[in-house]
Amino acid sequence: MIKDKLTVGITQGDINGIGYEVIIKALSDPRILDMFTPVVYGSSKIFSFYRKGIPEIEQMDTNAISRASEAHPKRINIVGCLPDNVFAEPGGATADSAKAAITSLDWAVKDLKAGDIDVLVTGPINKKAIVEAGFGFPGHTEYLQEAFGVKDVTMFMISERIKLGVVTGHIPLKDVPGAISEEKILSKLRLMKASLECDFGINNPRIAVLSLNPHSGDSGLLGDEEQTIIIPAIRKAYAEGILAFGPFSPDGFFGMGHYEQFDATLAMYHDQGLAPFKAIAFEDGVNYTAGLPVVRTSPDHGTAFELAGRDEADPRSMRAAIFAAIDIYRHRIAYKKLQEGKMEVAPQEEENHRNGKPQIA
Repeated sequence: MIKDKLTVGITQGDINGIGYEVIIKALSDPRILDMFTPVVYGSSKIFSFYRKGIPEIEQMDTNAISRASEAHPKRINIVGCLPDNVFAEPGGATADSAKAAITSLDWAVKDLKAGDIDVLVTGPINKKAIVEAGFGFPGHTEYLQEAFGVKDVTMFMISERIKLGVVTGHIPLKDVPGAISEEKILSKLRLMKASLECDFGINNPRIAVLSLNPHSGDSGLLGDEEQTIIIPAIRKAYAEGILAFGPFSPDGFFGMGHYEQFDATLAMYHDQGLAPFKAIAFEDGVNYTAGLPVVRTSPDHGTAFELAGRDEADPRSMRAAIFAAIDIYRHRIAYKKLQEGKMEVAPQEEENHRNGKPQIA
């Protein structure tokens, strides 16, 4: 059953960055409360601190709660998961702000597993700070993969203009060649195809695959990963029914707008894909974790400590992340119903065939 109104969990991210500001601005239009029920994991005190720094927002209907199940459908609900003595220091990560970001995420994921929130939108964190605080993961993506016990996920950057996944994520550039393999590329292509069909309603999606080396290796002159790894992976994917094409040299591929001819693009490493993605769609770009049994999105920017507390942060990516999460959730429900309908039709077709009756169109 498709709910009329979803409950959207939103983690605060690092309290010293722009997380609260973009959340507040994204939720500032009271009409959004007719569309979904927001549940922010953090602190009413810090929420109020940052709201007062945005003069154009005079009042917001908030509701302090201790758990998501208490959420009021016509309020911006704030789950108080931080100590009462917590305070923000806009401008840079601290040990306390990192711990607060981890706590917010832990509480939200617990509620997501329990079904008290329908989707999760994560605020920006400082990766170095949370690792130093004992997080144990380089980012949200890896944390959520383990939390939900899935074999593989992919960082899937999405917008109206372009959708882009990566083979390798948050690893040093020097480690990228050794981290690329046929099976890893195949796994990402499978995840992307499944996501494009289930989460975005795209039938038989076309996926472009980028090369690793300049000029696609120039027939081995500039590297042989294309011949030994990437091309064989594309061929295997195609044999599985995945419409994968390439490898394409990234400079010409993006420079000439070839990405517009495909439903998605698979890059070999983080900056190879995210640099052009953000140049094309930074304002409304969204980071989506494909491959999870739940829906998680986030804005496509970081903590931007240099802007914190100055009323200069742009909320469009956070707003896009919220509505993308809702859209994906609804697409998944519709796709599931479609598949169930096909399963019901198939036995009837078989019976008709045995009885010599016309096939169901």
